[in-house]
Amino acid sequence: MPPKQAKSLLTKPAKARGASGAGSAKAAASDKDQRNSVQSLAKGFRILESFSSGAEEMTLSEIADVSDLDPGTTFRMLNTLVSLGYVSRIPDSKRFALTLKVLDLGFHAIGRKDLRAMVRPTLRSLVDEVSEAASFGVLEGGDVLYIERVRAGFTRLGVDIRIGTRIPASISSIGQAILAFLPEQKLKATLEAQPAQENFIVPPITRARLLPKLDRIRSDGFVVEDSVITAGLRILAAPVLDPDGFALGAISIAAPAVRSSADDLRKRALEPLRIAAHNVARALEAGGTTVSS
Repeated sequence: MPPKQAKSLLTKPAKARGASGAGSAKAAASDKDQRNSVQSLAKGFRILESFSSGAEEMTLSEIADVSDLDPGTTFRMLNTLVSLGYVSRIPDSKRFALTLKVLDLGFHAIGRKDLRAMVRPTLRSLVDEVSEAASFGVLEGGDVLYIERVRAGFTRLGVDIRIGTRIPASISSIGQAILAFLPEQKLKATLEAQPAQENFIVPPITRARLLPKLDRIRSDGFVVEDSVITAGLRILAAPVLDPDGFALGAISIAAPAVRSSADDLRKRALEPLRIAAHNVARALEAGGTTVSS
C-alpha cells in the first residue's frame, strides 16, 4: 500500500473521533447549561415577552400560543405574575395586560433616568422658588411611585421619602391629586388594586370619605392638608395633566406645619406649583413619555 494511502486511512478515524468528541463536548455543555438554569424563570420571561405594541391585551390561550407554552403552564405563570404585580387582569374580561411594574426591570437604568432628567430641572426651580421640598410621583397599580424628589437644602422632613418609595395612593396627598383626575374606569380599577404593602402604617381610607374628597380636589385643582404619614408636615399637591385633562402624575410640596399654615402654603406656593405641573406636562408630552399604567 502506498504511504499516502496508508496515511489517509490512519487519519480518517482520528478525524471522526475528533468530530464525535466535539459533538459530545457541546452536548455536555448544553446539559450543564440546562442544569445551571431555572426553566420556570425562563418561561415566565417568555410570558412577559409575548406582549407587544400590537398585542397589549391577550387571553390565556393567545399568550400560550405566542409564548409556545401549554395552557396549564401558562395559567400557572400568569397567576404568579399577577400576584407579583407584573401582569394585571382586565376587569370584566378574560384578557391580561402588562403593568408599569414590568418597567422596573429596566426602569432604574433607562426609563426612570430619562423621566427624572425631564422632571428634575422643574422640581429644582420650584424648590428654589418656594424653599420647600418637592416630589413627583406617578400611579402604579394602587400605589404612588415616587420618581423624583428634591430637598430644600439639607433639611430632612420626618419620614424620608426616597426615589422608588411606594405609598397607597388613596391615603397620600400626591396620590389623591392623581386619583381626582383619572377617568372613571381607571379610578375604579385603581381603588380595587391591591397596594404593594398590605399592612401599611396608615389605615386605608373608606370610599365614603375618599370620593367626596376627590370631588373637592377636582373642583379646586389641588389638595392642601396635614400629612397622615408624617406628623407635623403639611402637603400641597397638584396633578400633572395630559391634554385631555387626565393625570399623568402629580407634584407635591412638603413644609413643616410649625412655620407654614395651610393658607400660607397655598398663597405662596400654589401658583409656582401649578406652573411646575404645567411645565412637566409639556416636557412629558414633547418627549412622548407615558408614565401611568
